[in-house]
This record gives sequence, structure tokens and C-alpha cells, in this order.
Amino acid sequence: MKIEKDRVVSLTYELRVQNENGEQTLLETATAEHPMVFIYGMSGLPDQFEENIDGLSVGDAFDFKLNAEDGYGDFDENAVVELPKTVFQVEGAVPENMLEVGNFIPMADSEGNQLQGRVVKVTEEAVTMDFNHPLAGKELYFQGKVEKIREASQEELDHGHVHGEGGHHH
Repeated sequence: MKIEKDRVVSLTYELRVQNENGEQTLLETATAEHPMVFIYGMSGLPDQFEENIDGLSVGDAFDFKLNAEDGYGDFDENAVVELPKTVFQVEGAVPENMLEVGNFIPMADSEGNQLQGRVVKVTEEAVTMDFNHPLAGKELYFQGKVEKIREASQEELDHGHVHGEGGHHH
């Protein structure tokens, strides 16, 4: 069986990014005990990621690089914004430990779209938030192996995610 649309794929991999000095840093690992499991074509992963594993079979290894444009896009300076501290108040006060540099805070834009923002800087009056994807602007290096492939159930296809082992439990 090969990886193709609407099949459940289970991968082990290591994700590395390259820093300014050209050195690669291990960022994420999916092990045999905790593989990455997704429905091919519905993963939410960058399209180029799926294209690089298309047609592989169980046991096949992969090793590829995604440029920033093919991964999570270039870093967008316009996605770094300064917001008044009052935006973060709950019942008239900012919750303790919420506004610490590096924290991710779920937020919504004016249209109600859900966003994840990272606290970059906190001053007396304002908070600088970065709404870029954490991997924006980075080249991504994936190396791994295909562990399992199976047909997705109709329920999984209807829901758009994997159920059971390695997936979502209702």
C-alpha cells in the first residue's frame, strides 16, 4: 500500500531547522511510540510536505528540505503588533504570569478568526505580540520513515481527522 489521498499515514521523523550559523538544531521528534498520524490530503501540513512523501510505502525512508515559502511562509513583520495591556484584562486585571515573554496566548482577530500569539515584549502600557507561525521564515529539514498506511474510515474522512490509535478520541 502506498501513501495517497484519504489514507491514514503514520510517520516517525526528526525535524531540524538551520540557524544563522548554518548549524542544524533538532526541533521535534516523532517516535515509534508517538508517531505523527494524519489523513493524507487533510493533514493541515504544508502541501510540499505531503508532496515529498506521496507514493511512499511502509518502511520507506524520506529525507527532504522545505524552504520557508514551502513550509510556513516567510516571517511577516506586519504580524508583529503592539497591543494595549488592557486587551489582556480578565475582570479588570491581567491574569498573573500570562504576559511573560515566550508565552503563547490564544486570541481572535476582529473577524473572530482564532490566532496564536507569542509574547515578545512587555512594557508598562503595551504588549508586543508575534502572530507568525513559530516556524515562519525557517528552512525545515525532515528525515524519517513511513511506519504504517491504512485506508481512512468514512467517519474519519467525514470528520477530517484520524480516530483511534494515534488519533482523536471522541
